[in-house]
Order: sequence, then structure tokens, then C-alpha cells
Amino acid sequence: MDFLTMLVDFVLHLDAHLLVLVQQYGMWIYAILFAIIFSETGLVIAPFLPGDSLLFVTGALCGMGSLELQILMPLLMFAAFGGDNTNYWIGRLLGLRLLNSSSQRLIKHEHLEKTHRFFEKHGGKTIIFARFLPIIRTFAPFVAGIGTMSYRLFLVFSALGSMAWIGSITLAGYFFGNIPVIKDNLTLMILVIIFISFIPAITEFIRHRRGAN
Repeated sequence: MDFLTMLVDFVLHLDAHLLVLVQQYGMWIYAILFAIIFSETGLVIAPFLPGDSLLFVTGALCGMGSLELQILMPLLMFAAFGGDNTNYWIGRLLGLRLLNSSSQRLIKHEHLEKTHRFFEKHGGKTIIFARFLPIIRTFAPFVAGIGTMSYRLFLVFSALGSMAWIGSITLAGYFFGNIPVIKDNLTLMILVIIFISFIPAITEFIRHRRGAN
């Protein structure tokens, strides 16, 4: 089984995989979840990691009593905030050097261009909006660092975005994830969440293609 197949299987069956991890690692599951959220927001080479669907499922597991909501939410907010700030300083200190080196193969330039356009349209608020957009949320702090966005302003938007993203989707999973019709069709629900989260990016792509023609 190759990496892509394993990743797709993990994302589509998050509930089952996370339950196994909870049973195997106990309290260490919080460190694993912290690492995933931190990496998805903090490393430009890791936009493929699950974000929205992971938060929804962990919220549902909190509703089941398998995880503690009062531990999970602050921890993941800190992970998202820490990842954001790490990514900002990577962009600020090393961004141009990375783009001009051999490591550029690991950074997709179409993702950078898409994020640049998003910044041009929304300005600093991109840091908040990007939280709810896969891929763009990984590249937004990196681009902000390259563009030397004021760090004080970045901190404010990053904190607000981290709380809004983690809070809203985790609580949605907590309150709605264990409703029987959703719980019995969680794989379908995960697909719906992934599709909804990609709608803005798809819309932007279609608009860009039309403009190019």
C-alpha cells in the first residue's frame, strides 16, 4: 500500500483510526493530534494532512467520552497558533532562499500564487479566512512572512483565526457528530466536509480559468 493510498484511507476512516490510536496510546493521542495540526499549519510541505475532518471527528470523540474537550480544544488552538507562527518565521527568514533552492520542488508554486491572490483580495484578514481553506491555510503564514507582514498584526489575526477554526469545527463535531444519522454515515460526512472546505478554492480556480480565457 503506497503513501497516498494510506493517507486516503486514514482520512476517510478517521473515526476508526483515531479510536485505535486512543486505545493504543492513551493520553499520548493528544500529542499526536497536536503534531498533526501543528504540521498542517506550520510546514509548507505538509498541506496534505487532514484538518477540518480531523477536528470534526475529534470533536465527535469528545462527545463519546473518548477524548476530553477541555484538554483538546486549548491544546489544538495552541498547535494551530504555534504552527502559524513557525510558518511565518520560516517565510520571513528563509522563504526566498527556499524558493530559489533545490527544495523548491517540495513547494508547489501554484499554491503560492493562489495564496498571493487571496492576500491581494482580502489583505491581512486572509490569515483568518485561510483557516477554513485547505492548502491556503498552510501557505498563508508562509506568504505573510515572505511579504514581511507586520508581525504584531499577524499575531492578532493568527490568534483569532486559530480560536475560530478549532473552536467552530471541534464543537460542531462535539454537538452533531454523535447524532445517529451522522454517526452511522461518518465517512460520507467526512467527504462532505472535505468537499465544502474545497468549494472556495474550486470557485477561485474556475474564476481564474475564465479570466484567463
